[in-house]
Amino acid sequence: MKRYLVLADGTVYEGESFGDEGECIGELVFTTGMNGYIETLTDPSYAGQIVICTFPLIGNYGMNTEDEEGKAWLKGFVVREYCEQPSNFRCENTLNAFLKEKKIPGICGIDTRSLVKKIREKGVINAVIFNDIPEDRNIIQNYAIEGMVPEVSRKEVTVFHPEKTQYRVVLIDFGVKRNIIRELLKRNCEVTVVPYDQDADSILRLNPDGIVLSNGPGDPAENTICIQTIRNLIGKKPVFGICLGHQLMALAKGYKTYKMKFGHRGGNQPVKDMVTGRTYITSQNHGYAVEGCEDMRFVNVNDGTCEGMEDTENGIFTVQFHPEACAGPKDTSFLFDHFLKMMEAGYAQR
Repeated sequence: MKRYLVLADGTVYEGESFGDEGECIGELVFTTGMNGYIETLTDPSYAGQIVICTFPLIGNYGMNTEDEEGKAWLKGFVVREYCEQPSNFRCENTLNAFLKEKKIPGICGIDTRSLVKKIREKGVINAVIFNDIPEDRNIIQNYAIEGMVPEVSRKEVTVFHPEKTQYRVVLIDFGVKRNIIRELLKRNCEVTVVPYDQDADSILRLNPDGIVLSNGPGDPAENTICIQTIRNLIGKKPVFGICLGHQLMALAKGYKTYKMKFGHRGGNQPVKDMVTGRTYITSQNHGYAVEGCEDMRFVNVNDGTCEGMEDTENGIFTVQFHPEACAGPKDTSFLFDHFLKMMEAGYAQR
């Protein structure tokens, strides 16, 4: 069945329908990963977005629940070609069946290369996946991603226990990926995951050795409650911020954020550690960046954007990329060990 991807500028791409038969509207973004579509589909940071895969064949190793990062929050999925008959010993389901189950419309058979070039040249743009070309384009123009963190965050406190507890960590859930929790558990951290709006006093009453600020979707500046909570935690406990957590910490420290032209999404972003001089290949998924950061430790080699900061006086360490990197390179997983050293050192209560 024919299906149409219609952009806010009026461009129409005709393709074939797969996945759910419904229609959707969202912000159109692309990811450059050659693998990891399972993680992409289940990453809460994609909430409100229609995702394009630049790799031409998607679905060839099927779907499996073990690799899922959470609930599927994205709006739609765009691929050049999807594989109807996957081949992998871990395969539990097909991509098509997964999209149907999760009510996510997909479109295939379009020129994803020209589509991505348009976004790279003009920036991210709103779009719809419709079964017929819509006459009214105003709904596309007016769409905005708002209020997603309260949607994707868990509603209740949840505790994850390792085999042997050495550290107690509070993780604030702004849309956390499961592999962040797994990496902490592997390092003997008892992880207490709290909702996005948990206040600083209740977090400190849990007496954690450290605090992790998770990844998540949307514009960081709109999360004023979270920013104030983080501001109240500065200097009280060691804090490790990842992706959105990095941006929220930057805002709490008085820096600014801005929307990037097309963001960083994929597993091939080069990041330089300004302390050691070493460059790492990292996995990323974000559309906003921090500017004016005086505590910057990591920098993107391609465009010079801030990729992380360190404030040793207050026990703050943040990264814009994903050290748990599922899917993606494992170059920076050692940063979780750096967080453990911060907790070992401890910080005086203020």
